[in-house]
Amino acid sequence: MEPLNNGFGGTSGMSSSMEGGATGGAPLPPGLTQEEAEELRVELSKVEDEIQTLRQVLSAKERHAGDIKRRLGISPLNEIKQNLSKGWQDVQSSNAYLTASATVDDISRSDAYRKTQEAFSTAGQITSEALSSMGAAISQRIGTMSALHFGNTPRLGYNVHHSLSMPSMRSSPSFRSFEDKMGSIRK
Repeated sequence: MEPLNNGFGGTSGMSSSMEGGATGGAPLPPGLTQEEAEELRVELSKVEDEIQTLRQVLSAKERHAGDIKRRLGISPLNEIKQNLSKGWQDVQSSNAYLTASATVDDISRSDAYRKTQEAFSTAGQITSEALSSMGAAISQRIGTMSALHFGNTPRLGYNVHHSLSMPSMRSSPSFRSFEDKMGSIRK
C-alpha cells in the first residue's frame, strides 16, 4: 500500500505493520470491520497531520506576537504587572471577596468589636502613661544623683561621663538602685 497523502503535503506516517490492513497482529475491536478500521487509521493520520500543522502555525504566531511586543516596548515584567493587576481586579469583583468584605464591615460595626477596640485603646494609653512616668522617674533619679554629687562642690570641668566613672558616684545607693533596675531590664 502506498503512503496516503493527507492534503497538507505530507504522508500519513503509517508504519509498515499497518499496511495491508494488518494491525501488527492485534485483533480488531469488537463491532469494527477491517474496512472501518482502515478508514479510522486514515482519519487519525489526517488529524495528527493537522495537529502538527496547527502547532507550527501557533509557533509562528507566537513569534510574531513576541516581535510586535518587543517593537512596542512591552517587556515580560510589564506583562506580569498587567496580569497581576487584572487578577487583583478579578478578585475584588468576585463574590467571595465581596461577601468577605461585607462580613468585615458587619464585624467592624458590632458592639463586641467596638468594645475590644476601646479596650485596646485604653490599654495603649495606660502603657504610654506608665512608660512616660518611668522615664520621668529615671530622669529625676539621675538628677538627684547629679545634685548629690555636684551640689556642694564647684564645677571643675567634669563631664557626665567622667562623673559616672568616679568611684564615689558608683557606690551611692541611688546609682546602685538604678544599676539594678537597668540590669533587670536587660535580662
